[in-house]
Amino acid sequence: MRKPRAAVGSGHRKQAASQEGRQKHAKNNSQAKPSACDAGLARQPEEVVLQASVSSYHLFRDVAEVTAFRGSLLSWYDQEKRDLPWRRRAEDEMDLDRRAYAVWVSEVMLQQTQVATVINYYTGWMQEVNQLWAGLGYYSRGRRLQEGARKVVEELGGHMPRTAETLQQLLPGVGRYTAGAIASIAFGQATGVVDGNVARVLCRVRAIGADPSSTLVSQQLWGLAQQLVDPARPGDFNQAAMELGATVCTPQRPLCSQCPVESLCRARQRVEQEQLLASGSLSGSPDVEECAPNTGQCHLCLPPSEPWDQTLGVVNFPRKASRKPPREESSATCVLEQPGALGAQILLVQRPNSGLLAGLWEFPSVTWEPSEQLQRKALLQELQRWAGPLPATHLRHLGEVVHTFSHIKLTYQVYGLALEGQTPVTTVPPGARWLTQEEFHTAAVSTAMKKVFRVYQGQQPGTCMGSKRSQVSSPCSRKKPRMGQQVLDNFFRSHISTDAHSLNSAAQ
Repeated sequence: MRKPRAAVGSGHRKQAASQEGRQKHAKNNSQAKPSACDAGLARQPEEVVLQASVSSYHLFRDVAEVTAFRGSLLSWYDQEKRDLPWRRRAEDEMDLDRRAYAVWVSEVMLQQTQVATVINYYTGWMQEVNQLWAGLGYYSRGRRLQEGARKVVEELGGHMPRTAETLQQLLPGVGRYTAGAIASIAFGQATGVVDGNVARVLCRVRAIGADPSSTLVSQQLWGLAQQLVDPARPGDFNQAAMELGATVCTPQRPLCSQCPVESLCRARQRVEQEQLLASGSLSGSPDVEECAPNTGQCHLCLPPSEPWDQTLGVVNFPRKASRKPPREESSATCVLEQPGALGAQILLVQRPNSGLLAGLWEFPSVTWEPSEQLQRKALLQELQRWAGPLPATHLRHLGEVVHTFSHIKLTYQVYGLALEGQTPVTTVPPGARWLTQEEFHTAAVSTAMKKVFRVYQGQQPGTCMGSKRSQVSSPCSRKKPRMGQQVLDNFFRSHISTDAHSLNSAAQ
């Protein structure tokens, strides 16, 4: 019979180092905290799932463990946190509505997008939202943020909701995670959050091997996050958990020796146990705790179909369900060009307001046809729908572009048609417009359309020709640096008023 082993370790030694920081942040956040939020170690029953088949092995069972985890994590965060613009804004901004809006924008940008990609976009966020955010890859995010900001101005008197519950209830596009992040970081509400990084940390710390996207495991993780969040520094704690997952407890090559909560990590304990067993050093009744579900199979442990893999170590936790490969689709698209007073113009049309790439602009496109003849006919009809009669003989096939979205692998057959010696088309139906090449680079177009345009440019006389690599990153097609990269700092300077008018400007 294996005996339980105390999980509390070096966390106590680091706890004192963050005590001063806790007091400072608690003072700063006191004006923003809802009165019911200082829950301490109390767990909300609706947040914690204690199924009969779930062993206490996967829980934090006493105050000492929770206190050690908080102290160790916050001490590490105070010393190791990255200097990120949204963190500086949340720390320095005294106006609560501006602070919340800054956090809101950063959290929306960071959804399934790496920090390094987001930094420059965040710095210049006050430009046209969709135009600036097109490269982030999730195009509906900017539109929902704009809708939410307008609602704050027009219906909420310019004031952001103050709790996670009201943020999620009142603002479009704000889900449980984003609401918790805003409420904890901007308003000091002691509410836990779970994103991919936090889920991975919690799964390893409590040896949860089941798929974290499943309903039961997700509920358990939210319960653990709520139990652990530090009531004195909830925003810092949540950011620290995310930071740990992003920089130390990474998906494939975790840096366990640098982890501040290694002594509390059941995944690490399991690795050490397995190493001892493999070496023959472990015998008798070892002082190692294991899962002991009350009834049946534990739904949080590694699934029986995927037993422990010695080569993975802590990466055994968690095991994610295999992703379905993206479905494959094909399309034909055409860059239609005509001469203009300010240089060559190209035709763009707007996609529907729902579905893939909703509301973005693209070159006229049609679905794939089984024969070249049918393909050219369908594409020419689509072009004429927007631009009137066109010479079919000038339509040229230039190549193809393959672009993978989150769930679709789309192959574009790229065509080009240059109108030369004809009267320029000056009027187009609603939903279409002619742009110069410079305007195209700042328009709300997808990355896929930018790839299509590079193929078109590579086939034109006097442009950069050559290999596929040169088409992708050729100097002549590379975007110029965007103007207004300092707009964020200018917008948030202290001398600018904080009334509803300025927030309305941010929404437009």
